[in-house]
Amino acid sequence: MMTRQTFDIVMPSLGADMRDGMLTEWLVAEGDHVNKGDSIAVIETNKGAIEMESYHTGTISRLLVQPMTTLPVGAILANIDPDAETDIGTSDETPAPEQLSPQRQDKPQATPVPAPDQAKAASARSETSVPLASPVVRTMARQQQLDLQGITGSGPSGAILLRDLNKAHQAQQSSDAAPRARSSTAVTTDTDANRRNQAAMRAAIGAAMEKSKREIPHYYLSHDIDLSTAQQWLNDQNAGRDPEDRLLLPALLIRAVATLLPHFPSLNGFYQNGGFDQAQAVHIGTVISLREGGLMVPAIHHADQLSLNDTMLALRDISLRSRTGRLRSSELTDATITMTSIGERGCDGVFGVIYPPQVAILGFGRLRQSPQVKNNQIEICDTLTVTLSADHRVSDGIQGAKFLHALSQQLQQPDQL
Repeated sequence: MMTRQTFDIVMPSLGADMRDGMLTEWLVAEGDHVNKGDSIAVIETNKGAIEMESYHTGTISRLLVQPMTTLPVGAILANIDPDAETDIGTSDETPAPEQLSPQRQDKPQATPVPAPDQAKAASARSETSVPLASPVVRTMARQQQLDLQGITGSGPSGAILLRDLNKAHQAQQSSDAAPRARSSTAVTTDTDANRRNQAAMRAAIGAAMEKSKREIPHYYLSHDIDLSTAQQWLNDQNAGRDPEDRLLLPALLIRAVATLLPHFPSLNGFYQNGGFDQAQAVHIGTVISLREGGLMVPAIHHADQLSLNDTMLALRDISLRSRTGRLRSSELTDATITMTSIGERGCDGVFGVIYPPQVAILGFGRLRQSPQVKNNQIEICDTLTVTLSADHRVSDGIQGAKFLHALSQQLQQPDQL
């Protein structure tokens, strides 16, 4: 009979550029039973509010940290008693952020604080939820002592924007203050907070990419792909669709890459602990630019098992939730390869920096018209430059070149995707 052991729930690392995070809300109370994959807390990073998931099935035994506390990655937040039938020796593709208690002395310690009353916590969970808001808005709200729960957001899905915060802040001011002065002060404070947030995010991203370039031996390949057939096929498919149901080129590219990756395992996985761990699933990370600046790289899970229509829906979903601050922790931690596109910014190509511990990143430039020779004739084609940056410890140029050639061939037959 297996002895039950207590696991530590720790502050997760939600990306190579994350150093700490703020616990903003518990979604569980002591004594609650949770299943693997259930959301148990909301963590705020410099990129947004992320729903932290449980990596085990069991009962929450202790909550050690009060909400609105900032802690480093690895700090202990709570304890969970796994169910008796849980196989502690089984691991997922991504290491779980909960660790066995005997290892606790090896990680940063959080000072235990009184856990919230269970009845109150359960009531709070049923009556309220964390408002959708960016890190800049949350920082401003704390500085101005505003309760986001009482503010109606005007952004996507009710997200609270800076203008909503400004209105609430102005309404809170004393009646003898000049409205123009209040507005000027609010705008200045907003700008300063935004700049500080962007500076912190740029520093974190820079540190992660510096480490990647220093430790990973990159090699780079580039290939121009004729997308004339694919573009015409997309136009035909979208002819009878409403705008919100139309298929976009990025979804077609994700689908093509996902279909090929099982045949090129050296590009799909992680380099860690001195060796390569091939991923058994295809989770494609998609770089998304945030409106306040910076990037997020959420993953589309099991992308090789999705239809093209489902891929389009998944892409729209993670794009919206990235910008409204409601991603799940697994979406930021288990991407097996990353795709980045800078084509909408007018560049022909982009050579990405590998996002550790991944071993490859694909870059897509702008779709442009260029002359190509076909059957001894010059034709004007819709051309896309695709680049591959890969880890030389795991693959080499010939493998990468075969992948890009196969991707080109795949995109010539969009109806097969």
